[in-house]
Amino acid sequence: NMDFFIGNQFSAITPDGDLDDGEKQYYWQEREVYNHIAPIIETRLAKLHNVKPNVNVRPATNADKDISAAKFASRLIEAAFLNIGIEAVINEGTMWAELCGTCFYKLGWNARAGALAGKRADGSLVYEGAAEITVCPPFEIYPDDVNAAGISGAGSLIHAKIYTIDEIREIWGVDVEPEPVNAFSADNTPTEGTGYSPGIRKIIFEKKENCAYVIERHEMPTKAFPGGRLTIVAGNKLVCDTQLPYPKIFEESHFPFVRQTSIEQAGCFFGTSVIERLIPVQRAYNAVRNRKHEFLNRMSVGILAVEDGSVDTDNLEEEGLAPGKVLVYRQGSAPPHMLDVGKLPDDFHSEEEKLLEEFVMISGVSEISKYSNVPRTVTSGIAMSLLIEQDETRLNITARSILGAVKNIGAGIVGLYKLFAVKSRLARIAKDAGERVFEEFLKGGITRNEIIVESDNDVLNTPASRRSMVIDLLKLGLFADENGKLSDRMRVKALEALGLGNWESARDVDELHIKKAIKENEEMRERDMEIDGVDDHKLHIAEHIKAIIDGTITDAAHKERLTRHTQEHKKLCENKV
Repeated sequence: NMDFFIGNQFSAITPDGDLDDGEKQYYWQEREVYNHIAPIIETRLAKLHNVKPNVNVRPATNADKDISAAKFASRLIEAAFLNIGIEAVINEGTMWAELCGTCFYKLGWNARAGALAGKRADGSLVYEGAAEITVCPPFEIYPDDVNAAGISGAGSLIHAKIYTIDEIREIWGVDVEPEPVNAFSADNTPTEGTGYSPGIRKIIFEKKENCAYVIERHEMPTKAFPGGRLTIVAGNKLVCDTQLPYPKIFEESHFPFVRQTSIEQAGCFFGTSVIERLIPVQRAYNAVRNRKHEFLNRMSVGILAVEDGSVDTDNLEEEGLAPGKVLVYRQGSAPPHMLDVGKLPDDFHSEEEKLLEEFVMISGVSEISKYSNVPRTVTSGIAMSLLIEQDETRLNITARSILGAVKNIGAGIVGLYKLFAVKSRLARIAKDAGERVFEEFLKGGITRNEIIVESDNDVLNTPASRRSMVIDLLKLGLFADENGKLSDRMRVKALEALGLGNWESARDVDELHIKKAIKENEEMRERDMEIDGVDDHKLHIAEHIKAIIDGTITDAAHKERLTRHTQEHKKLCENKV
């Protein structure tokens, strides 16, 4: 797949599993590459990179503590994604998935990352730590069963990766001997045609120096190993043999890996790439174009027929029939003449057109997306809309896999921070969100089912279509109140949906009043709260009553303080009216 993407399209897999370029049958054969796979994949990547998922956490119940925990978990994922640079990570993983059919994300906790927290007694530095994500190409992952239904269906999983000797010493603290390792690399390969020698790139194996393999084997919990098992071998040394480091974080598989596919295959651990479907079409297209050019070469250069012994053939082969050349042939023999090679058959042109149509049919990328041009045969606006919709529909399967991977990454990050993050860091994140709720987050359990993905999916919903929809809804009056007026709150939301200005940091006044009321609900556990003159009584009354009747307050004194406080709000509200 990688060979065909970069242009080495005469590559084939031998029965032994090796890659072989094959040999030309004749020295004059054209072996030029007319790469249609690369622009198709680049177009798919350009569209898929517009999938910008936003992860939110849905509360398990309507209780305030669950709502608070869910809000903080959403803020936590957002902060972690910003720190990791999730967009670049997902884009890299999507590129591997498009090339090879599958990619993997490895989640872990890096104790040496984050802000400096202090010093140990021995003088060594202590950091807050941070979640990290590594993109793993499919070449590094080995399941115990290639027919497993995803990561959760595998009993064990091996992650094999090449590290330098210095990296192994830095990470695991052991010295190992270098060993011969092979890695992928791209190199130029010369090819020959008639009159020129173009070069194409190809994937080759090259030996890397001063490196060794590190093999991590993750095993599911069993009777013998209730906590699972993690075995790590670096070079020829066992550096780790313990239980899985992240218990109950990754609910489905216990393994810190997330899988993403381009096209899912039933009953197979690895997905497939659209490149695999396009390879036969690309081979046939290259063959047609090369045979066509060979025929045109015969027509333009010509084929000279001479009688044996009538001319100096060596001179004729070297110099050809140059303009003004004096051609001497033996007296009495037939003069040399050009053979009639005929006319280029129409079959070449018709076959070429059929293959181009097959590219579109198989890849799902039409001429509009691929060439930014409308096909000459399409003149109807409705037909153009249908073509664009078809492109988006075919990409929807891959987009859903990306969103599913982001959801699983978000669930893993929540578990990692709950297990490893210090309270000071969680409190700082909560403060940034305007919420003092991280204690409820630590007490409660956020499950994978409560993680939802809201995608700004430009593959299916372009900014122009969103703006048009918002404007239509405004015209219909669906955002207006019972008096037909647009509230300040809805006006801000509408402008934000239209993309006018940066409203992310500008907090709505109503939201601030609601947050202040929730804060008062918590503080009245210990003491009475006075009413500020700037309070919006209606909003405060609604939040206080909600806290009283939702059943979460069991302390009678707390409930009495809240009731008195609410009654004072009601009196002030009535006096104001």
